[in-house]
Amino acid sequence: MKMRLSLRLFISYAAIAVVGGVVAYLTISLLAPRLFEDRLGMMMNSEGNGMSMGKMDATGVRSAFLFALTTSLIVGVLASVIAAGFVAAAVTGRLLRPLNAVRAATKLIAAGKYGGRVPVPSEPELAALATDVNTLAQALADTESRRTRLLGEVAHEMRTPLTVLDGYVEGLIDGVFTANPATFASLSDELRRLHRLSDDLSSLSRAEEQRLDLHPVTADLADLARRAASRLLPQFEDSGVTLNIDADTAVPVQVDPDRINQVLTNLLGNALHATPTGGTITITARGAGGRGEVMVTDTGVGLAAEDTDRVFERFYRVPGQARRSAGSGIGLTIAREIARGHGGDITASSAGQGRGASFAVTLPLHASERSS
Repeated sequence: MKMRLSLRLFISYAAIAVVGGVVAYLTISLLAPRLFEDRLGMMMNSEGNGMSMGKMDATGVRSAFLFALTTSLIVGVLASVIAAGFVAAAVTGRLLRPLNAVRAATKLIAAGKYGGRVPVPSEPELAALATDVNTLAQALADTESRRTRLLGEVAHEMRTPLTVLDGYVEGLIDGVFTANPATFASLSDELRRLHRLSDDLSSLSRAEEQRLDLHPVTADLADLARRAASRLLPQFEDSGVTLNIDADTAVPVQVDPDRINQVLTNLLGNALHATPTGGTITITARGAGGRGEVMVTDTGVGLAAEDTDRVFERFYRVPGQARRSAGSGIGLTIAREIARGHGGDITASSAGQGRGASFAVTLPLHASERSS
């Protein structure tokens, strides 16, 4: 059983006091009689060899007793202080070792070195402190790893449009390309891609730092789903993909309609990209168990089991799927953060590659609806 730090401190103080008392008692009990006898002997010798104990006056005996007591007390107290000092040093060192380890770890963390870990001591309070420091170090290490990876991913995403722009500009300078509307349209496409990447990164930063500018109002999640689907219906018709809408029952929620529309548009756009001509996409809205849910289901390329959560990672591309030229690769990441900012979430599921996928947006129902 692990002993609490307060109890250990009490026991330590008590042990120091007991050791000091025992040492003082033993010292006095062993030293005082001998000193008393020696003092009496010296007094008797100074009065003459023939003087007996009975002839010594009370003043002399009292003087000998006080000398022996005072001397033994001084020696006993000094001995007890020295013994208690050794015990206190040992106890203090044992208690300070975990704190020194925590201090050393925090210095490493402050210096940007997150690999060190604090050994977890047996005391519950110190163990909790060491665990918290280790958790902090791990969280900072993960943050630094994500930051480094994000910089590399952003650089990679920017490299393609910048390379294209650089090629077009050099071609215009060298006369390889002519300055016609088609050339400028290609340049404009790449610039829009960079601009969209910049906007998405800004949105992602605000979302992950929980700084989303949300303006929640009472809205019908089913109506939001119908409107998002209606706006994208021409794109589905052009791609030869059937869009089914099953959102007839009102689902009252407290959300920012513009942000939720952004989420639903992203899910429908991804489903359209993943579904070949002749496929079907279904969007449904319903409320149950205090939660409202919008489900976007497609008959497209599907997801492997290990990809159902990784698709929400920044810039993650499902292996074997075509690279989207218009997307920034962080739309799903932003969509999930928006849903979580509303107290909900987005999850993905799939029966396997080639068997379609489903993305579910869950949000808390309006308070009055939950209580009814």
